[in-house]
Amino acid sequence: MGDRAAIAELQSTLPPDVIVVEPATLENYRFDWSRDPRAGTPVAVVRPTNSEQVQTVMGWASTHDTAVVPRGAGSGLSGGSSAVNDGIVLSLERMRAIEIDTVTRVAIVEPGAFNADVKAAAAAQGLWYPPDPSSYEICSIGGNIATNAGGLCCVKYGVTTDYVLGLDVVLADGTKITLGGKRIKDVAGLSLLKLFVGSEGTLGVITRAILRLLPAQPVRSTLVATFPTVSAAAESVVAIGQTLRASMMELMDNASINAVEDYRPMGLDRDAGAMLLAQSDAPGDARSLEVAAMEAACELAGAKEVFVTDDPDEGDLFVAARRAAFPAIEARGTLLLEDVGVPVPMLPELLAGVAAIAATQDLEIPVVAHAGDGNTHPLVIYDPTDEQARRRAYQAFEAIMALAISLGGTISGEHGVGRAKKAALPDQLGPDVIALTRTIKNALDPQGILNPGAIL
Repeated sequence: MGDRAAIAELQSTLPPDVIVVEPATLENYRFDWSRDPRAGTPVAVVRPTNSEQVQTVMGWASTHDTAVVPRGAGSGLSGGSSAVNDGIVLSLERMRAIEIDTVTRVAIVEPGAFNADVKAAAAAQGLWYPPDPSSYEICSIGGNIATNAGGLCCVKYGVTTDYVLGLDVVLADGTKITLGGKRIKDVAGLSLLKLFVGSEGTLGVITRAILRLLPAQPVRSTLVATFPTVSAAAESVVAIGQTLRASMMELMDNASINAVEDYRPMGLDRDAGAMLLAQSDAPGDARSLEVAAMEAACELAGAKEVFVTDDPDEGDLFVAARRAAFPAIEARGTLLLEDVGVPVPMLPELLAGVAAIAATQDLEIPVVAHAGDGNTHPLVIYDPTDEQARRRAYQAFEAIMALAISLGGTISGEHGVGRAKKAALPDQLGPDVIALTRTIKNALDPQGILNPGAIL
């Protein structure tokens, strides 16, 4: 593992500002947004500025058998970039170059670039990068790729992996490989490119990505419907999904609505059991037809009120309310952040089950959801000074994952497994798939130095 002499050796091979060892700075790199209590203390933080420096770091780490935790912007929600004792944190935050190839319609991006910056660079050329996590303003492309991040538009436009055409990856021994390219179709050889998307820094370090871009998103119409119960809102989601593909379909329950109103008053209906936020960007008259069909489905499911607007600014206000849910709920206490998903028809049963778990454990568990694709975020709130409440919170966290698995779902739809959810992974995947996963990990990282403790 890393020691002072070894760190000094690494320092001698890199520019002087790349390696940081001051304790105050190390503390800032121990956690991601999940504040994983198992996070260790690294011996150094390395902030390279190019791929060659990443290769130097990994070659050194392999020689010295030192753990390396790759890190993006630190906005992760599953402990995927929690530091480990005696290891180093490899932060890609300074690698932020963005190039837009308008003819091929791709973005060539370094891993530290923020999702929002890629969107802005594409938009300046009349193009669009669709993946849009709620944290798009503060999350990095490297982290998005490492977790296969989703977001609000993925119900129609897909998740990060659907836009990754190429990657440069530095392996555990320092070897750099190039996968894919600017080609839309390419089936030469095994699909290794997809192996690294969602691997959470356990198989290699992403140093460059080629991302597919689309023409600018068409004009959107927004529908906001309030319901007396979450179950009624979920039933409308199932009905809508049977007939059309909304470009957004987000759900907030009563607790999350009120958390947002307490945090940043936005005029939401505090008495609603749930609110559904849906959008259509279909071309021309088709947009009006889609919105009308969604409105009819909501009314049939028992909506209290349905509001429709073609004003993009007005629609964006509701989207901003949905994006504010995480920080608003975080202001109410310490959180355990869930990310469970189920087949869309099972959404009502999942939401009812979460409510039952909250009642059993005597906890507040607000839920927001990318409802159109069955991905929900139950957010378990507890008082960390109350040991019994903390214990009940972790029991609820585990019970929600078990519930999702029992409904044919997943413990993580978009945030990754990290360290927070890895204990439940064998229950979802089974022993044969876990064994195969270990075989792949051992083949690419035989020393086990890349993000040890994450996923497996």
